[in-house]
Amino acid sequence: MTESNCAITYSAKDYKSETKPVWCPGCGDYSVLSSITKAFADLNLEPHKTSVVSGIGCSSRIPAYTTTYGFHSIHGRALAVGAGLKLARPDMTVLVAGGDGDGFSIGGNHFLHACRRNVDMTYVVMDNRVYGMTKGQPSPTTEPDWDASAMAPPGGTGMTPFNPLAIALAAGANFVARCFSGDPNGTAAVIAEAIKHPGFSFVAVMSPCITFREEQREWKNVVRPSPVESTSDAAQAAKRLMTDDGFNMGILYRGARVPYSPKGAGQATIADLEAEFAL
Repeated sequence: MTESNCAITYSAKDYKSETKPVWCPGCGDYSVLSSITKAFADLNLEPHKTSVVSGIGCSSRIPAYTTTYGFHSIHGRALAVGAGLKLARPDMTVLVAGGDGDGFSIGGNHFLHACRRNVDMTYVVMDNRVYGMTKGQPSPTTEPDWDASAMAPPGGTGMTPFNPLAIALAAGANFVARCFSGDPNGTAAVIAEAIKHPGFSFVAVMSPCITFREEQREWKNVVRPSPVESTSDAAQAAKRLMTDDGFNMGILYRGARVPYSPKGAGQATIADLEAEFAL
């Protein structure tokens, strides 16, 4: 995906709808929304040729807050919807937005195969390591010893957290990055790079939920730019991930796989589709 060559120049506010976000005060998703619209503006994408798809959860409200085409799909199925849209309309820029519960729990299988298929779209996951919309249960990325009133059993799950970047890399994602919502400009720049990069791009954004995890306020004091440049070597990227403490921000991996595009994708007309269902 490349920048638009349209005659109109768009600004970030041109991609924001009149619907006001209803996230909790201090939620990192406000910043991620701004980063997404800024990335769209930086690439000067035409709103009618851009689509934002989501699943279920706090972060999945994003489509309603934009002026692009949007699809608020069912729990865990956003990537399937996004892939179907991109294959049917290769001319569209498709960005899928979601959270750690929607994307890595009920949507985990779709995540694996979206990475493997390498359809040309971008997946932005706002990871707060908690189910915020349902009042604070542990998610797949929650630390094993995190305790809270909504926990069962007390004392934490005791389970190893899901490592989304490592999984994405192993499954075949063509672009892998980590950002922090407290750096909206840096996050916007990475999202823009992800959109431009061919194939399936995965951007994990650390997005604090200070309502249920107030300790995440400290993230701003520990995140740091990655000390190394991105690599096109998957083995090197994997080695970095396995020795990473989770607070290095930036683009980790830029692959060179050719995006998946089945024969005839995007060539069928409405008449062709109607003919297939004719009795």
